[in-house]
Amino acid sequence: MVPILSIHNVSKTFSQNGNKIKVLNNITFDVQEHEFICIVGQSGCGKSTLLRIIAGLEKPTSGEVLFKGKPIEEPDPRRATMIFQTFALFPWLNVRENVELALEALGMPKIKRHALASHYLHLNDIEKFERSYPSELSGGMKQRVGIARALAVEPEILLMDEPFSALDALTAQTLRQDVLDIWRDTRIPTNTFLMITHLITEAVFMADRVIILSKRPAKVIGDIPIDIPRPRTEHERDPAFYEISDRLKKLIMSE
Repeated sequence: MVPILSIHNVSKTFSQNGNKIKVLNNITFDVQEHEFICIVGQSGCGKSTLLRIIAGLEKPTSGEVLFKGKPIEEPDPRRATMIFQTFALFPWLNVRENVELALEALGMPKIKRHALASHYLHLNDIEKFERSYPSELSGGMKQRVGIARALAVEPEILLMDEPFSALDALTAQTLRQDVLDIWRDTRIPTNTFLMITHLITEAVFMADRVIILSKRPAKVIGDIPIDIPRPRTEHERDPAFYEISDRLKKLIMSE
C-alpha cells in the first residue's frame, strides 16, 4: 500500500550572512492514511521547517516529499492544511468570515462555503461566536476557529505546528481531547494528522507513532510506535504512559 505521505532523504540548508546553515539532514519516514503522527525534538532542531516543507510552503535543498506517490511541489490546501500555534486569524474578520475566507479562496460557491463553515463551527463548539472578532475571544476559542478553518477545506492531511503551546494547561488538555475526537470521527474526511510538539507527554497521549529528531542538523533518531490502548489517560503516573515517555525523553536527551 502506497503511504499517503513519504518523506525521502529531505535536507534543508539556509544561507545566513554568507554562511550555510544545515537544518535538516536526510529526513526519511512514511505516514499511512488514518495515522496520527507526532514529531518531537529539541527546540530549534528544524521541526517547523520540516512541516513547512511537507505543506509545500518551502522547498527542500535535497530529497523529496511525496503525496500518494507524487512529488509535492507547491501548496495545496485540499491536500494538506496547517494549523499554527499563533492562531493566524485575520483580526478585521469575524469568526465565520475567517472560516469562510479559506473556502472563498478555493472558488467555492457562497451557499456551499456557508454550509461547510456552519458544520465545522458547530463541530468545534463555536457556532455561538460566529459574529465575534478575534480580539473578543480567548486563546482557546481562537484556536478552535483555526481548527474549524483548516478542517472546513477538508484536506486529506491536517498539519499542526505546536497548536496548544500558547494555551493554558486546562484549555490545552480539553483541546487535545477534542482534536482526537475529530480524528476518530468517521464522518469527517480528514483522518491523517501530523503534529509537532515539544511536550513528550502530549505526543504519547495523542500519537500512533512518534518521530524523534536529533539536534540540528536534524536527523531521525527514533520512530516509536505508541502501543498504549485508546482512550488513553494523560497522566505520567500511569505505568505504561511513564515508561514510553521516559524512553522518548532519554532518546532526545542522548543527543
